[in-house]
Amino acid sequence: MGLEVFIAPLIGVAIIFALIKLIKLPFWLLKNSIIGAIMLYICNFIGIFTIKITFIHCLIAGIFGIPGIILLIIFV
Repeated sequence: MGLEVFIAPLIGVAIIFALIKLIKLPFWLLKNSIIGAIMLYICNFIGIFTIKITFIHCLIAGIFGIPGIILLIIFV
């Protein structure tokens, strides 16, 4: 038995984990952008600041949370 008997399954498991990560990434981005859109809608509903709801703004607000909204208020 050679070393390849032990390395081949490890490479296979690593490839499966990488594929799972690649499949989860779009759903994670979608979930965070929906959360960001809700936060921006609430910010616009309160009426203190008006921020246009776009995908990029939603993504920034969803990933960074309240600091992301503050960043959008400052730069937009």
